[in-house]
Parts: sequence; structure tokens; C-alpha cells
Amino acid sequence: MFFTSESVTEGHPDKICDQISDAVLDAVLKDDPEGACCCEVFTTTGLILVGGEITTKTYVDVQSIVRNTLKEIGYTNADYGMDYKSCAVMNVINEQSADIAQGEHADQSASGPRSRGSRHDDGLRLPRNR
Repeated sequence: MFFTSESVTEGHPDKICDQISDAVLDAVLKDDPEGACCCEVFTTTGLILVGGEITTKTYVDVQSIVRNTLKEIGYTNADYGMDYKSCAVMNVINEQSADIAQGEHADQSASGPRSRGSRHDDGLRLPRNR
């Protein structure tokens, strides 16, 4: 059996996406501890796309979260391929589907409070038996 893992350095697009999705979840949970957030982020030169499904009773300003996170990381100049002031930010977050919400509520009642450690999908690849 082989295990693989990904490790990227600061400023790598994967790390940027992780930091943004973390910040979105933090914003949800700050005002709504029972909120649920399945947030994915994609980036390419000059563009951040934030999508997924969220259930919350609070307002989350995704545009500001993305721009503040980029600024904190240091993307302050278009010559870097991304500038927090001028990049395009697309927000395609929707309300969480009833099927997913139902599954989360079942998990919560079966095993206590939901775990909030994961902010995005991570994969684990195992080789097939031959």
C-alpha cells in the first residue's frame, strides 16, 4: 500500500485556495456556530472563483474575504499575476442542498457536534490490488 501527500509552498495556488476557503468558513462560524460550509476555491491568473454550498444564518461578504486574504498573503501587484485590488472574484456559492443538510444532521445526532476541521475536499489515493 502506498500513501501520497501533497505539499506546496506559501503563495502556491493550492495554498491560496486553502487560505480563502478557510477564511470563508471562519466567517460563517464566527457569527453562526451551527453553520455548515462546503466551500471550494479555484484560481488562475487574475481570477478567484469561490463556489460550493453554505447553510448559515449570517451574511458572509465573500468579495471582501477574498480580497483581504490576497492582501494578507502579499498579492498587491498585478505583476505577481494577482492583485487583490483588481482581480476578478466570482462568487457561485449556493444554499446547501437538502440532501447534504439531511446527511449532516444525521451525522451530528449520531456522533455529537459536527467536526469543523475540514474546510475543503482532500483526496487520498490508494493503489488498486492487482
